[in-house]
Amino acid sequence: MGNRKHIIHNPMSRREMLGLCKSGFGSMAFMGMFGSLSSCSTQIDDPKSIITQMGQVPHYVPKVKNIIFLYMDGGISQVDSFDPKPRLDKENGEDPKKKFKVDNTQFDNVGKILKSPWDFKQYGECGMPVSELFPHIGSCADDLALIRSMVSDFPEHTNANYFLHTGSGIQGRPSMGSWVTYGLGSENSNLPGYVVLDGGLIPPGGLDNFKSGFLPASYQASILKSGPVPLANIQPQETIEGLQNKKLDFIKQMDDTMIGKLQNADAVESAISNYELAYQMQSSVPELTEFSSESAATKKLYGMDSDDPHTRSYGAQCLLARRLVERGVRFIELTCPKVKADRWDQHAGLKDGHERNAHAVDQPIAGLIKDMKARGLLEETLIVFTGEFGRTPFAQGSDGRDHNPSAFSMWMAGAGIKGGTIFGKTDDYGYRVIENETTIHDLHATMLHLLGMDHERLRFRFGGRDIRLTDVHGHVVRDVLA
Repeated sequence: MGNRKHIIHNPMSRREMLGLCKSGFGSMAFMGMFGSLSSCSTQIDDPKSIITQMGQVPHYVPKVKNIIFLYMDGGISQVDSFDPKPRLDKENGEDPKKKFKVDNTQFDNVGKILKSPWDFKQYGECGMPVSELFPHIGSCADDLALIRSMVSDFPEHTNANYFLHTGSGIQGRPSMGSWVTYGLGSENSNLPGYVVLDGGLIPPGGLDNFKSGFLPASYQASILKSGPVPLANIQPQETIEGLQNKKLDFIKQMDDTMIGKLQNADAVESAISNYELAYQMQSSVPELTEFSSESAATKKLYGMDSDDPHTRSYGAQCLLARRLVERGVRFIELTCPKVKADRWDQHAGLKDGHERNAHAVDQPIAGLIKDMKARGLLEETLIVFTGEFGRTPFAQGSDGRDHNPSAFSMWMAGAGIKGGTIFGKTDDYGYRVIENETTIHDLHATMLHLLGMDHERLRFRFGGRDIRLTDVHGHVVRDVLA
């Protein structure tokens, strides 16, 4: 036995091995796909049974199955929305440089201290102060965990958007939605796991905010537009029955041949996956965006009967987000509607711009929370509301506010969240965080935690090291968790 010779004298090359084993790999992939199918309508009676409904096994028992990310592009002013500062009223019109150290701003046009044009009112049993910009969201105060101590590393939109979406201020990293679907898979084989609902504004930084970076291309976002045709080519163009299937079969045959010849076939495998998904979406997307089955009361709740076309448009997005959750889509992001004012980025015309943007989103968002709560969907869904940074407590010029990455507010609602909570604190001007500073990495770590994933263990090998969404940072914000 000790003198036994090697049986294989001419080992196969990697390319030969892949060529001979490609069918086996295909079978394994099919088994993986088959194993990930689950019923999206199963009632969750036992918290542990949620694991069996996840596309892939999480690190521990999750609180959340889905995330709806309400992206407030441009940066809402914290002192005009969720962080009232009476001192701004007292010192309105005074020189801020005589009151505190003023950091360099994006446009270096520092005006006087500017009080909020809006009053605040306490809402709910928790007494959470919310600006009159958001009366509908205020009515949901007892469901919200408000974080007033958010900070960003970047004072400029593009880098701040990349940071918010990918955990890095540079272009090319995977989006948070891509990380989530990479870690957990999808519950619905007929729809993407990661969907962005295009409200009409592409944020600074463009579509790279939603791409998969170095993760396989099958994890990048699918972007659905508002209106009757949410996706290009969603209707088959062939007039002859069966012709489309023949085309797809031919493409699959060609791709399978390529897989056997390539050492790294990720691009081809992702293309195959995307072709198959696109075919399934031809039947699932038209049904998804057909609202005729929704009651008039439901549509009214979302503001779809509003005189404001932007409220109607965003209301339709929020209703679509609920329908996507019902169908098992893992991560849904909503972008802002294109109102006459520029997103939430009011360097001038603060009152008009913030009022237009708030009117567009306030009722639909509150409608989404209340509708999902009534249907039991909020018990397994996390809703996140945030921009990329905040605004200065002093004016830019005379009636605007510049960028402020040193303090801003955001909130979460839904599964695993301690409603009626206010966490963190800013100074008397709302300019800098003075208690419980919370970073974008902390936000990402908390979102992943609620999904049952340890942000330190969710990794992908790239460029010679294991990379994660939170890089080498991030802590779960446990004070806002139930």
